[in-house]
Amino acid sequence: MWMHIDDANYTKSSIGVASSDSPTGPFTYLYSKRPHNCENRDMTIFKEDDGKAYLIYSSKGNSELHIARLTDDYLDVTDDMRRILVARYREAPALFKFGGTYYMITSGCTGWAPNTPKAHAATSIMGPWETLGNPFLGGNEIYRSTTFFSQGTFVLPGLFIFMADRWKPSDLRDSRYVWLPLTVRGLPDEAADSSFMFPLWSRVSIYWHKVWRLPEKSYRVT
Repeated sequence: MWMHIDDANYTKSSIGVASSDSPTGPFTYLYSKRPHNCENRDMTIFKEDDGKAYLIYSSKGNSELHIARLTDDYLDVTDDMRRILVARYREAPALFKFGGTYYMITSGCTGWAPNTPKAHAATSIMGPWETLGNPFLGGNEIYRSTTFFSQGTFVLPGLFIFMADRWKPSDLRDSRYVWLPLTVRGLPDEAADSSFMFPLWSRVSIYWHKVWRLPEKSYRVT
């Protein structure tokens, strides 16, 4: 288990690692540190089809994201690290793979307040990553520009469900969740950040639904 470790003043900015023989625990806490001697803020883990896994985290005052391959036992980072979206100030990375392409949804940096999300795409997990624009559709402009008043955390593989936190700053323990279906098809509204003059990627779309159901032929968790 990988986790973000911090103090009340956000000065520790480290990763924490714990291990267990079962996904339900009990877990043994192993250690914490700053990966590559860099700040570790919002973070996620992504596991490839070949079993390799990667740590993706915001760093350097949230001004950039780092992607680093984990060791084969998943207990540490290797020296294989790339800096991406430098000087873009993106956080809360949620990464997934579809049709051989890597996609990532990120948040801006406005503390507990929601902000405009961005979708990004790459042919290699190490980049280069290009920005596709805001993937959120439906509702009104305020909803779309605030990630439906939430902040992304993860995209569930296979079912492609976008999972997000709806923070309640006055009582964080009472914060709620937003889960919405995600689709990848069509062309993005905005051209990619590329030297080419046409978009190279499919559009990532997340529509607002007050109520929705999983498809009947969905994956069964056992």
